[in-house]
Amino acid sequence: MILQYKGTTIFYTDEGKGSVVILLHGFLEDTSMWNDAKNIISKKNRVICIDLLGHGKTGSIGYIHTMEDMANMVYFVLKHLKLRKYTFIGHSMGGYVALTFAKLYTQNVKGLCLLNSTYKADSSERKILRTRANKMVQNNFENMVRMSFANLFSAESKTIYKEEYEAALLIALKTPLQGYMAAQEGMKLREDSSSFFIEAPFKKMILLGEKDTVLDTKNILQFSNKNNIPIHVFTQGHMSHIENKSEFLKKIMYFIE
Repeated sequence: MILQYKGTTIFYTDEGKGSVVILLHGFLEDTSMWNDAKNIISKKNRVICIDLLGHGKTGSIGYIHTMEDMANMVYFVLKHLKLRKYTFIGHSMGGYVALTFAKLYTQNVKGLCLLNSTYKADSSERKILRTRANKMVQNNFENMVRMSFANLFSAESKTIYKEEYEAALLIALKTPLQGYMAAQEGMKLREDSSSFFIEAPFKKMILLGEKDTVLDTKNILQFSNKNNIPIHVFTQGHMSHIENKSEFLKKIMYFIE
């Protein structure tokens, strides 16, 4: 479905009946990453998937898409649908957006699952990498996307899930240059949400991959155990919905129910 927002279009899907679950994709992804999960979750719940700014069929509204920009766009869709209470599952950048949404509209959030995502702000090193990527991508978009995408899967997953890997890569390559750069700039600017996440009144869970090269799994594990936040570490990389699919589906169904 399509909505008009700030001079551009927003694409979302709306399926099933029951408790509302919002699925937010990550950087260089779109709503299609949730196809398998959506089919299962929507049997007992109402599932909303939204293409974030500059991704999929949703346009860009500027050259920096802050996590607040993305969260407010998500709120616009949910308000349009007259929804008041919902559970979020956010993959990677989608987790940053969900967390920012929860800060802005805490009273609307029943639960939040960070999937291959973190409550931490970018490190100085990570910010430098994003700036560098935005310079390089202007001259060599395809190579940059292929390179950054390759790091998301564990080495063995790229072979085992070759078909899924290539399908996800094709979606990544369709991301507009403006969407790529605006999201990188926005992720660079996001604040640390550690304290908020600890104190937030809603249900929470973190799902990680042991071989994830993007996140500091060990550090997040320590943080979660210290603060009694339910956590589970899968065996593979940053793409748990592909690399550990059946286990991932069991975990999120348990979390939702």
